[in-house]
Amino acid sequence: MLIICPHPECRAGFEVEGAQFELTDRFGRADCPQCGCACLARPADLMARLRAKATGQPESNALLAVAPHLSEQQKLVVVLDDIRSLHNVGAVFRTADAAGFSHVFLAGITGVPPRKQIAKVSLGAEDWIPFSYHSFLPDIILPLKKQGYSILALEKNASSRPLYNELMEKKLSLPLCLVLGNEVQGVSPEALALADHVCHLSMRGQKESLNASVAFGVAAYFLAEALL
Repeated sequence: MLIICPHPECRAGFEVEGAQFELTDRFGRADCPQCGCACLARPADLMARLRAKATGQPESNALLAVAPHLSEQQKLVVVLDDIRSLHNVGAVFRTADAAGFSHVFLAGITGVPPRKQIAKVSLGAEDWIPFSYHSFLPDIILPLKKQGYSILALEKNASSRPLYNELMEKKLSLPLCLVLGNEVQGVSPEALALADHVCHLSMRGQKESLNASVAFGVAAYFLAEALL
């Protein structure tokens, strides 16, 4: 399977083999032999098809998009990192509008409007919330970092901190980009490598996670109430 390193300064193509790279519900993980960066093994042909579908361009001419320059008023934005459920995408649009987010970035396999399943849940929020699609997540995050955005990955791991505590201790500030990860695998290794903060929502029951759009709803209102 041919995959393309997602990091803009590399973009090396390399082959991977093995059952872990042939899963249908998630991607295997690989280290780029050129730059050494950890990345998800997204098949190059799949990414070309997704990019062409999202941009309306022929696969051979589909260009890698660059994150747009945001205005000073756009202080809070969200990135959907390989969100596979169109229901979740629609729910994020609706919640982003309600909580005061000013842009929704769609990355990787995330579905792109117009889609009937998205509109059914969003109630048309994608008609007025600005959004853009980008094949590889670093093409979003790196330009945002240059514009002064802090990158916050919503993920629970050994080094993550409770989001509520980070806000109470005033360790987060605007402008800020929240990254929401895949329903099965969570935030991608590319996003974690580029994140300035990794935070989680405290779990008090037996389950260790929430539905992706529900988690975004909780985090979005924490951030909006504390920062906007």
